[in-house]
Amino acid sequence: MSRRLPVALLVIGLVTTSSTLCAQQAEWPQHAMDRPQPVVVTPGPIIGRVEAPSDAIVLFNGHGLAAWCSTDSVVTPARWKASRSAIEVVPGTGNIRTRRHFGDVQLHIEWMSPAPAIGRGQDRGNSGVFLMGRYEVQVLDSYRNQTYADGQAAAIYGQFPPLVNASRPSGQWQAFDIVFRRPSFDAERRLTVPARMTVFHNGVLVHEDVVLKGPTSHRVRAPYTAHADRLPISLQDHGHNVRFRNIWVRELAPSAL
Repeated sequence: MSRRLPVALLVIGLVTTSSTLCAQQAEWPQHAMDRPQPVVVTPGPIIGRVEAPSDAIVLFNGHGLAAWCSTDSVVTPARWKASRSAIEVVPGTGNIRTRRHFGDVQLHIEWMSPAPAIGRGQDRGNSGVFLMGRYEVQVLDSYRNQTYADGQAAAIYGQFPPLVNASRPSGQWQAFDIVFRRPSFDAERRLTVPARMTVFHNGVLVHEDVVLKGPTSHRVRAPYTAHADRLPISLQDHGHNVRFRNIWVRELAPSAL
């Protein structure tokens, strides 16, 4: 014979279970190879490019790299290839960043890993999209290519694997739609509100309002350090000929949270 528990106990149980799950998730070492891999799902078909809305700032639509510069200096032009169809990483030339600075944004960006696929793990179609130059959504050829879960395509690098693996094969265009909320710091440069992200990969939700643990980094848990409210968006040269196109951003009003 079962008995109904008081509502208060049920709530406590749910909170405890949730806290336990969060704690278990936090226990995974960074880049652990035995961390469970996201379930593979097949995204919907490519139906054409997502055109920028009227209030968007277009960062690339086939008309050169005027909106971008080298991360070395705003006066140093971006040294990647640009054509009517895409911009392409030139390995060894370094990362590029936007000339404009941004805070809270909705970002749309499309990318393609090289085909045929060469290499495996992290050495296959590797790049990255960095919000504020610090908070990375990983670009990687993760189609039938296993790597550590927090480093596959659409991972918030080194922190959170995507909920699912929605990767298309190499040589096909893929899309990220990212809603980014910047962190806030007080007058003493202490963190008051952490950064948050919601990410769609090829139209599939892979992160929902995730609270970032700090700036993303490789093999280290970097803590938050105070920075400006607006900083550039950057794209990574990781030595692979990844291509990007149809990049636009909408500036968002500050979050009420």
